[in-house]
Amino acid sequence: MNRRDFLATTGAGVLGASLLSPPWDRLLAQTQMPHAVWVENGEPAQLLAAALKEMGGISHFISRGDVVVVKPNMGWDRAPQYAANTNPELVAAVVTACLGAGAKTVKVFDRTCNNPLRCYTNSQIEEKAKIAGADVSQVRESRFVNKAINGELIKEWPIYKDYLEADKVINLPIAKHHSLSGVTLGMKNLMGVMGGNRGDIHNNFAQKLVDIDRTILPTLTIIDAYRILTANGPVGGNLAHVKQTRTLIMSPCLVTADYVALELFGLGADDAGFVGEAIKRGLNTYDVKKLNLRRVRLA
Repeated sequence: MNRRDFLATTGAGVLGASLLSPPWDRLLAQTQMPHAVWVENGEPAQLLAAALKEMGGISHFISRGDVVVVKPNMGWDRAPQYAANTNPELVAAVVTACLGAGAKTVKVFDRTCNNPLRCYTNSQIEEKAKIAGADVSQVRESRFVNKAINGELIKEWPIYKDYLEADKVINLPIAKHHSLSGVTLGMKNLMGVMGGNRGDIHNNFAQKLVDIDRTILPTLTIIDAYRILTANGPVGGNLAHVKQTRTLIMSPCLVTADYVALELFGLGADDAGFVGEAIKRGLNTYDVKKLNLRRVRLA
């Protein structure tokens, strides 16, 4: 089952626990690989390489000929040192890894909050990703298509066509403070492929975000915590609010990745309502009380 078939199945409303575990999750369970990896004390490319090694390599997730979407956060007109967007060096390293595994194409895009030209440029993601070989494009409103959600509060929502049609998706958020949701991590990063008036999601935010996310699950979530924004998020702009933690968190389970990353901020699932809601509704592949979390500290 490829990702598109999996999404079609879940989109039809079949949401049993077994179907929420794509083949790569079952493979990890069979080979006793960790549910999540926490790597620290390295540069972005080093952190990625170490995490992928613990997960058995990029080839467990990306196959030859795949069309891959790498979805960073580049929603803000900020330079990398302000920790408002995903680290461009990490984005480039992920693109390189996917192409090295034989991916046919790696697409990078985000529906930005600030002017897209300035966000793509000042985040340095466009430049670094293109050098690495990615197809970087600005989001076009005409490419959003209505997708059946059939959730508790959301019945349908426009999702970016390129995301839906990808064979594999690597969700690549930055870990940062958010004034509405407490933090923004992997689950919230997927708002960058949602069209329509995203302000409508902010009312009953946790329920609506989980409604939509459960139908567009990524293949792999890699949380950039090389720098984290500790206050005044999601926009930032004050270097005093940036903490360099030189960390990366990886899991094939979106909810697990977010749950583990809450530790960066000293929070629990109930402190970030969308994480607690996702666990309550069984969106997590792994039992968060029995996680096989592997921690690695680089020399």
